[in-house]
Amino acid sequence: MNRIAQLVSVFALGLTVSMMAHGHRAWIKPSATVLSGEDAWATFDAAVSNDIFHVNHVPLGYQRLTAIGPDGKSVELHNAATGKYRSTFDVNLSQGGTYKVFYASSGLNARWETEDGERRFWPPRGVAPTPEGFEKEVPEKAKNLQISQSSHRIETFVTAGSPSDTVLKPTKVGLEMVPVTHPNDLFAGETAEFIFLIDGKPAVGAKVTAIPGGMRYRNEQAAIEVVTDKKGKASITWPEAGMYWLNAEYSDDKGKKPAKQRRGAYVATLEVLPE
Repeated sequence: MNRIAQLVSVFALGLTVSMMAHGHRAWIKPSATVLSGEDAWATFDAAVSNDIFHVNHVPLGYQRLTAIGPDGKSVELHNAATGKYRSTFDVNLSQGGTYKVFYASSGLNARWETEDGERRFWPPRGVAPTPEGFEKEVPEKAKNLQISQSSHRIETFVTAGSPSDTVLKPTKVGLEMVPVTHPNDLFAGETAEFIFLIDGKPAVGAKVTAIPGGMRYRNEQAAIEVVTDKKGKASITWPEAGMYWLNAEYSDDKGKKPAKQRRGAYVATLEVLPE
């Protein structure tokens, strides 16, 4: 096995992951997060946009997304389609409990300088990293060679009936959120607690930002910014009801060889209900 085959496990999102790193925001937004009835359905939009929850840039391809039911098994995405600015699909909540819809990837990226001082990056924007591509394109020795281990996760949660926690268990890969407060049990005026893990261990000092939807109609983002404590815990008091875009970012120098740096990005769409 070559020097990075064990490290590169990529569920490629291609262009849209690059968009996340260039100032655009990716998100998966459900029509509702708490539903009742024996045959409940939820509709989802998935996109990468300049303004949160306003479709104005590119779609997030539904082919890259996975839905998991309360029993931990995959659930079908019904009526899926991709338009100019967004993807849409439905999920039948046939079981009682909490569902998760998500995208996750992890892999390596590199940057260096040539002998002529030209800057090089791998993978190029819009190209999915592969072990073969890394071996072919990234030199083992180069000026200012920096190799990073990175992960991206985008997710949201919906509950039919009573909430459950099977889909909330961490995979111990990349930056993840482990809710102390259930993500479908959030109320205006109350404080929610979330623990963030990096490869299964507390992500100490991760920067967490929550921004309410409707920013297109405000002169400011109205962002709530907190930093995780020594247990990886972040606490957020919700000022008002509505949909929120939550983002966490983490970096350290504990990447697995050949990487030195380790970076993680996490995004969730959460609904805060009236008190």
